[in-house]
Amino acid sequence: MRETEMHDHRRLGRELELFHADPLSGAGLPVWLPAGAAARHSVEEYVRELERRAGYQHVYSPPLGKRELFALSGHLGYFADDMFPVLRLSADDEFVLRPALCPHHALIYRARGRSYRELPLRIAELGGMYRPERSGVLGGLSRVRAISLNDAHNFCPPEQVGAEVAEVLELIRVAHAALGVRPAGFRLSLRGPAEKYVGDDEQWRRAEELLRAALGGLPYVEAPGEAAFYGPKIDIQVRDAAGRESTLATIQLDFDKPARFDLSYADRRGRRARPVMVHRSLVGSMERLFAYLIEVHAGAFPAWYAPVQVHVLPVGPEQVAAAEAFRRDCVLAGLRAELAVDGSLGARIREAARRRVPYAAVLGAREVAAGQVALRLRDGRSVEPMSAPDALRLIGGIVADRSADLLP
Repeated sequence: MRETEMHDHRRLGRELELFHADPLSGAGLPVWLPAGAAARHSVEEYVRELERRAGYQHVYSPPLGKRELFALSGHLGYFADDMFPVLRLSADDEFVLRPALCPHHALIYRARGRSYRELPLRIAELGGMYRPERSGVLGGLSRVRAISLNDAHNFCPPEQVGAEVAEVLELIRVAHAALGVRPAGFRLSLRGPAEKYVGDDEQWRRAEELLRAALGGLPYVEAPGEAAFYGPKIDIQVRDAAGRESTLATIQLDFDKPARFDLSYADRRGRRARPVMVHRSLVGSMERLFAYLIEVHAGAFPAWYAPVQVHVLPVGPEQVAAAEAFRRDCVLAGLRAELAVDGSLGARIREAARRRVPYAAVLGAREVAAGQVALRLRDGRSVEPMSAPDALRLIGGIVADRSADLLP
């Protein structure tokens, strides 16, 4: 229990000043502090670039929409209990805080005609969605009411679904390896007997077969009753510090939304054909992702997304100018660096370690005279003094490679 408490992301979030929960903001609505925002921004940049290289096109869409949009998507009919109440401006002007991004992405797809040559069309967004979670289940970042989701919807012909899902699984593997995510297993979430689902039996049978085939030789468990209301899904599970399992990434097949929104493309013969919508998230919501990352790394993130990457420590007042110059060089090299001058050198080194800063760059009289810095790592290791440019290259290389180690 003591070990679990030490790694609890809520305690570490307060200690490391990553996020803050204030009653005036509201339960389940945490605010990200500068340190947490810096780490999150680095992760978001990485995921967007990973997606861009994989052929995704990024969009922006509003966090709410007309009531009619969510009636058409099926959310009001099948998901209303997990949605905020309708916002009524007038009798014929009602809006809904969206519980999902897929309806807006369907509108983006149908903004113009599509050809088979464009498919698969991969539309991605890191966008907000909102769900009125009960106050009793809210906690830190793991369960919130305002969700920032790494989401995408891939539109493809039925014959491309298997290859598309396999490619998404590979992207998930790459992203999780870079972030230090340790999957606990795969779950195939299927229909349950007592739930409400859209679509017919044949659609569900086809979708389930496609997902089983995509999983190939990967071990997985089946979870009846855990499917989305519109289709089955593959869930990538993780465990928190207390051993509780939750879903981080997901891939879902949807034959229903393309029919509801009358989505189509011109096939090779010029005939009108219906695409399949593949819902996917590589890393889930930023909130749940960081709840997990804070705990699995005990706040000591890999250097590439650590809030502060370099703590610059002059030994005495005579070295402050050189230390500030090195800090500026770090910033110009794309690193997040801070200068710390107050207190004894030992206290400042301990503070850097407490804040899980990967590198402390110490500059004494000898280092300044030689144009060098002495690096100390947060795990207590030290590196022989080296030239300032060499130190920048070492740290910059680790960050650029997104390495889990602090030394080459």
